Amino acid sequence: MDASTRGPRALHMVWQDLLFAHWRVPADALRSRIPEPLALDTFQGEAWLAVVPFRMSGVRPRGLPSIPPFSRFPELNVRTYVEHEGRKGVWFFSLDAADRLAVRVARRAFHLPYFDARMELQTEASTGEADWVRYRSSRTHRGAPSAEFHARYRPTSEVFESTTGSLEEFLTERYSLFAADAGGRVFRGDVDHAPWPLQRAECEIKTCDMTRLCGFELPLGTAPHLLFARGLDVWAHWPFRIA
Repeated sequence: MDASTRGPRALHMVWQDLLFAHWRVPADALRSRIPEPLALDTFQGEAWLAVVPFRMSGVRPRGLPSIPPFSRFPELNVRTYVEHEGRKGVWFFSLDAADRLAVRVARRAFHLPYFDARMELQTEASTGEADWVRYRSSRTHRGAPSAEFHARYRPTSEVFESTTGSLEEFLTERYSLFAADAGGRVFRGDVDHAPWPLQRAECEIKTCDMTRLCGFELPLGTAPHLLFARGLDVWAHWPFRIA
């Protein structure tokens, strides 16, 4: 994409110990929750809803150093997939984070539905196998619906990159995010990063009601599609209004 059609770079960050947990959902149930002019993006006619826990690190504005403790915190999002004029991207129903400053900056500057949460991410050693990532999140944002996530997950395969046209590419290789402000104006923000270094994964979910905001209760009748990524450097661009 021509750099002249996107906003300037705003933030650098590293996404670490990330789990993509995806469930198939009826496309008609999601379409009404996507604002115009966006369109729900499906894979072979099926829509997908994801819960994505991970850790942010190295967060810093362009041209400035990272400042602990504001540069490192857990984050958890609930998302689906959309497109606008051929540009495929992500629509977030919620993003929980354990940093109050980051939540407020993201809500104001990027128009994203961030929420305060109390969160823990720990590595649990496993003899002879990949270590488990133990993750717990409890939303604490004033006036927001409660939401809990408690699980552990780990990779189970060698690293691979998604192939063109595959479900894995559809679910992960997204380089735009879309958001709407309080007035209903829709914005697009782009990200730059290398292809995802994916691994197959396993996950034990004890509690997950993160999808209530978008009208779904887990489990959704089938086991989730699971992928893991150890780490990825990312640049986020300032958003701009599309309609």
